[in-house]
Amino acid sequence: MLNDNIDPSSPRLRKDYPLDANRKWVVILIGPPGSGKGTQAEMLAEKFGLFHLESSKVIEDKFKNADVSDKVIAHEREAWKSGQLTNPELVRAWMLEEIRSLYRKGMGIVLSGSPRTMFEAEGEIPVFEELYGRDNVRPIHLNLSKEESVRRNSSRRICEANRHTIPSFPIFKDITVCPKDGSKLLKRELDTPETISIRYEVYLRQTQPIISFMEENGYKMVEIEGEQEIDKVNKDILKGLGEE
Repeated sequence: MLNDNIDPSSPRLRKDYPLDANRKWVVILIGPPGSGKGTQAEMLAEKFGLFHLESSKVIEDKFKNADVSDKVIAHEREAWKSGQLTNPELVRAWMLEEIRSLYRKGMGIVLSGSPRTMFEAEGEIPVFEELYGRDNVRPIHLNLSKEESVRRNSSRRICEANRHTIPSFPIFKDITVCPKDGSKLLKRELDTPETISIRYEVYLRQTQPIISFMEENGYKMVEIEGEQEIDKVNKDILKGLGEE
C-alpha cells in the first residue's frame, strides 16, 4: 500500500470511485515529440480545471535551480541537451513529489510527458490509482510519424513567460508574441532536426511500451490520430473521454 506523503486529512479513494463534478481526473497524454501533447493538455486543463503537469518543465526547473557543483545533475543536463531521457529514478522522484502536492491541493491533473519510461510508469500509475481512483486515470495515445515529428518540432516555439506551445501550423506563422499572455516567443534549445530524430527513436524504445503495459493492466487506451488540425484532435480526445 502506497501511503507516504499523503495528506492524512484526505479520504482514501476506492478503485471504483466515480468521476465527480470537479473532474478529479489524471489524464495521461502519451505520444512522440510534436504530437501535440502540450497543446492538448493546455486545452483540457482550461476546459476541465485540471493542472497541466509537464515533466519537461519540472526537469528544466530542477536543472536551473541545482547547485552548480552537483556533478550528477551536470551530467544529466548534458545528456538531456543531446536528446536523451533524464535518469528515470530522478524524474520519477521529482514527478511523484509534484503529483502528491497537487493531490493535497485537491487538483486533477493532465500530464503531457510523463510517465516516459516503464520504470516511471510502474512507479507513477499505482500512485495515481491510490490517490485518484483507477477509474479516473485516463490514458490517451497521440499517433504521429517520425517525419511529421521532425517537421513540427523544428519550427515550433514556446512563450517566454509560461511556456505555452505555439505549434508550427499556418495560422500561427506570423504571430510574434504569445496569444495567451503576450510574452516573447522563443525557440527551444532542444528543437533541432538532429535532436528531435534522436528523441523520436528514444520515444519508440522507452516510452511507447507503456501503452502495452497499461492495456495489459486493464486500461482502455484512447487512440487519436495526431496528424490532424488541433481542433479535430481535441474533438477526438473529448469523444474518447466521453465528453463530446
